[in-house]
Amino acid sequence: MTTNKALGQHWLQNREILNEIADLARFDDASVKNASVGDFKASHGLCVEIGPGLGTLTASLLKRFKKVLAVEFDAKLAANLPGSFPGTSLEVINADILKFDFSQIKEPYAVAGNIPYYITSPIIEKILTASNPPEKVVLLMQKEVAERICSEKESVLSLFVKNYAEVELGPVVPKEEFSPAPKVDSQVLILAPFKDGPKYPTEVMELIKRAFKNPRKKLKHNLPNVPEKYANLRPENLHLNDYCAIMKSC
Repeated sequence: MTTNKALGQHWLQNREILNEIADLARFDDASVKNASVGDFKASHGLCVEIGPGLGTLTASLLKRFKKVLAVEFDAKLAANLPGSFPGTSLEVINADILKFDFSQIKEPYAVAGNIPYYITSPIIEKILTASNPPEKVVLLMQKEVAERICSEKESVLSLFVKNYAEVELGPVVPKEEFSPAPKVDSQVLILAPFKDGPKYPTEVMELIKRAFKNPRKKLKHNLPNVPEKYANLRPENLHLNDYCAIMKSC
């Protein structure tokens, strides 16, 4: 199968790693909690897979979930995928994940996928701001981006994600495990969205965006009315609770 470089297609073939990613996507589902992990009829509820491609991860997900809803942008791949898994509960939708309507899902679900670097941020924002966010999100992405999201050295993206979910780094996947091999290593990012929505209101994120307008400058240059205790710090040195405190004081 040829790849579409414009879509960032790199196929992961290592079954042990694929199984680990699928295992990480499992979430507490009372309706199926007694089912066997190895049961092909699946032990969990629904998993939305982003960009299934050739179906390497799909195979592992189908052994762990009652149903896999695979959203594939590439029309040829979307058309071919069902034939690789006859008799299973796989449903394939040929669509752009950024236009996919998560609100149509009426049951607890997980999201998993190997996502391209160039749309990492929009995909994460789309998932976390859904009206019915998933129970668990497990995404394979560029290692540097995953690390940046979990870093204590903050960015607009890391603060946004931490406002909506608990974050955790999963296994590193060397570039040699992909075909064709990308230029950099990948890493799994695990998100557990907060049940009650974001910690802080959207006004805090707007403040954060203003603070990072000139990220190399001290905060007093970006937020003129910032309290003295924060004035000489750079935006990356503050955490969510700090920005919330600044919003309340301004």
